[in-house]
Amino acid sequence: MILKNVLPSLLVLCLSFVTIQKGYSGEKLPNIVFILCDDLGYGDLGCYGNQLNRTPVIDQLADKGVMFTDFYAASGLCTPSRAAFMTGCYPIRIGMDMNFRGECVCFPVDEMGLNPKEVTIAELLKQKDYKTALIGKWHLGDQKEFLPTRQGFDYFFGIPYSNDTGPGSTIRKQRKIYEHPEIPLLRNETVIESPVQQETITKRYTYETIRFIEEHKEGPFFVMLSHTMPHSPLYASPEFRGKSKNGLLGDVIEEIDWSVQKVLETLERLNLKDNTIVVFTSDNGAPPKPDERSNAPLKGYKGTVEEGGMRVPMIISWPGKIPEGKKCRQLATMMDFYPTFGKLTGCKLPDVIIDGQDIWNLFTDPGKAITPHAFFAYYQLDQLQAVRTPDWKIYLPLSNQKNMWNLETREVDLRLFNLAADISEENELSSLQPDTVNKMQVFEKIAKNWIGNENGVTPGSRPAGYVAKPVPLTK
Repeated sequence: MILKNVLPSLLVLCLSFVTIQKGYSGEKLPNIVFILCDDLGYGDLGCYGNQLNRTPVIDQLADKGVMFTDFYAASGLCTPSRAAFMTGCYPIRIGMDMNFRGECVCFPVDEMGLNPKEVTIAELLKQKDYKTALIGKWHLGDQKEFLPTRQGFDYFFGIPYSNDTGPGSTIRKQRKIYEHPEIPLLRNETVIESPVQQETITKRYTYETIRFIEEHKEGPFFVMLSHTMPHSPLYASPEFRGKSKNGLLGDVIEEIDWSVQKVLETLERLNLKDNTIVVFTSDNGAPPKPDERSNAPLKGYKGTVEEGGMRVPMIISWPGKIPEGKKCRQLATMMDFYPTFGKLTGCKLPDVIIDGQDIWNLFTDPGKAITPHAFFAYYQLDQLQAVRTPDWKIYLPLSNQKNMWNLETREVDLRLFNLAADISEENELSSLQPDTVNKMQVFEKIAKNWIGNENGVTPGSRPAGYVAKPVPLTK
């Protein structure tokens, strides 16, 4: 009876929360610099509480903008998280949650990639003649059909997948599908270096970003600086190696802070600062090793649906348009950039289901605006494992919970936490809050019917892209 009465109204509520916007009414469309780190944890930055890693520039960016405390990647893993940003959709909706082998990310010489039929955020912004660049890690397919230059980006300079998948990698080795090639560095669709020299990759990404901004300073432009670091193995350039208080990880993070500084200085020098949105975030939480990594005060790590796996740092700044020195404690997600930037710039969103919501009000009025999300669904691979409302989180009882770290399933019990009062998920409350459990189970059913693979996602309706015979990228 609860589901019968509540489900229709909640679905209407979810849909009606989308803010209707006609687009930015200023004289010029804003430039967008989107800085995405790889495996940067919630507690790895000074402004989020780290006492070892020196990140003064990123901390100042937070002082000059809005810092989110409850911001989520759509997955605890690289490929599905990035696919969600590109399309504004939960990865399961677009087939990027898991391939036919049960693997959770794209590997070298992979059959799978982001389907070119999907309208990426870069293709969306092309409606308004944005110049677009992806500089850094891609990880949405290494075959030419899937590369950034086929997905709306005018320019690509970077690595097509993770930096730990070279010939000596133990990842996927047990399956013996094929030998991994050397990790390539591409300019557009051409391999220019193999193996890539990772010690200088952060620096080279930075200077490529600066060059792109200089060449397109008349705007509007959208540049995604997608750092390979601090994904393991860790590399820092000689100028930063051995200089931090937190080992090689600290060196790497402090070089990323330097990179942000150089980009911001470029915007200042070219008089672009006041008309440029700058975002800094991470694709998922930090992994469990090495010990210097931090998701504090969150529980868990990359590859899990605990808060440390999917809640990530996010800072946004736009001088004069977004207030300074504010915190937003509302639920928001990586998927929200797609409809928010689309509507802000007056682009027409594609006629498909978009799971992200317009969160422009959270940017401009972070203290008073309310999240448009009635709930957020936590997926591991293709399995719904938890659901959050603005205050509560329920872990679903499962007899076969999937685990990406050991590939074995396990039985888990229902658990309930009040995230508003217990960010570290220490106090389990299901026995004390039976009414809340019942309400949260309603959202579980909504997620399964609207997002999951029961009714909301018709199997194969929006599949990932596949090629029959993938070939290695070689120089």
